[in-house]
Amino acid sequence: MFKRIMAVVMAVILMVTVSLTVVSSVTLRNQQVNSRLEALTKEAREIAYLASRMNSGGTLSYFFGGENTLSAYISWKAQQVYAEYGAYIVIVDRRGRIMDNMNLTTETNPDFAASLDGWEITQALALLLSGEEISLRMTVGDLATFTVGVPFMQHDVVLGAVLMQTPVQQIEAEAGALIMNVILIALGAILAAALGIFLCVWVMMRPLNELTRASRAMAGGDFNARVNTDAGTPEITELAAAFNSMADKLGEVESNRREFVANVSHELRSPITSIRGFVEGMEDGTIPPEEHPRYLALVGDETRRLSKLIGDLLALSRLEREDVALDYSDFDMNEMLRRAIIRRVNDLEEKQMEIDCRFCEGACMVHADSDRIEQVVVNLLDNAVKFTPAGGQITLTTEESRGVVTVTIQDNGAGILPQDRPRVFERFFTADRAHTAGKGTGLGLSICQRIMEMHGQRIWLKDTQEGAAFAFTLEKAER
Repeated sequence: MFKRIMAVVMAVILMVTVSLTVVSSVTLRNQQVNSRLEALTKEAREIAYLASRMNSGGTLSYFFGGENTLSAYISWKAQQVYAEYGAYIVIVDRRGRIMDNMNLTTETNPDFAASLDGWEITQALALLLSGEEISLRMTVGDLATFTVGVPFMQHDVVLGAVLMQTPVQQIEAEAGALIMNVILIALGAILAAALGIFLCVWVMMRPLNELTRASRAMAGGDFNARVNTDAGTPEITELAAAFNSMADKLGEVESNRREFVANVSHELRSPITSIRGFVEGMEDGTIPPEEHPRYLALVGDETRRLSKLIGDLLALSRLEREDVALDYSDFDMNEMLRRAIIRRVNDLEEKQMEIDCRFCEGACMVHADSDRIEQVVVNLLDNAVKFTPAGGQITLTTEESRGVVTVTIQDNGAGILPQDRPRVFERFFTADRAHTAGKGTGLGLSICQRIMEMHGQRIWLKDTQEGAAFAFTLEKAER
């Protein structure tokens, strides 16, 4: 992935840099050529001005090799122009007198001198003597040249002209050197950008590579893998924090899964072991025939316990499905609590327990799934009966407040130890209250909590001075 990112980034940089280099080179070349031509034209104008001064005095013949100061200066100036531009210079006046530096040009650049075309030069001079300046690119023989020309005048009368021709390569040589410098700078910029991007991407990819390694480790079952959240950009840091949070939750899920499997295995093994032991004892005669009825009753108890455990597991599994739906209806919560008490009347009378009903006045109408809520009530009431000693008391309360009904089922039994209170809703957790026999599967409160979560309500263990009190809320039905 890192190599692909680098390749894409470098390709983009290369394309942009090459494009900019080409555009810049063409632009700089044109600017350089134009600048050189303007400088050459300026030199032609200066020589034309000096020639006009000499022509007025009739000393044009001293243009090259003259002895007076002005002719000497023009001669020096022409040599300077030739040295810089390699230009063939010709001065002509209206009397047809022509002076040039052909000898010098032939001596130093014979190929260029041989390529000069007298006819084209004559045509250019004729144009100049008409009073126009020229600056153009033309082909003289087989050689491309730049030609500039300036007429010199006095009192708006054209007295003559100065014509300069120079090989194209002479003018473009410096432009080529400048373009080469631009290319070298561009290459340097590409290398610097590549290095900078490589370092930046490498720094950015380090936490991503760490995330990749941690993900692979987690996929292999190592839920302790974590990544550093202090490196990288804010987005990478946020991603790393989210990954660690996910890893924590997955680790918790895996821990719960293992604990769940271990608890289920233990809860299933215990009754099965008892049933197997009793049956084998009766089969091999270890248990005498007269004791068979008692042990068959124990086998029946263990079978019922096993059946209840499997039923609770199936119920919890169904409740945890995302597509499970609730059948909402309006019903009287007080009436549901009364029916639950009637179903347990035999157990209540056997243990000589008192029931204290503190219901709100009139009907207490709620909006919920009545079957699911009845399951919650039955579970809580069964726990209260189970963990309350003989002669104890169970209090059932309903209260209405701001569109919410709160139901509380409280007993005055042994209560729940402080260290056990945070875990009462965990699966398979059984608080040993007063060493009560038949502690159950430890799934009842988990089922109750899941049902209330499905309703968008809550269930909790209240703080009490004695016994235990569980409360849950329901939405009040609209009348």
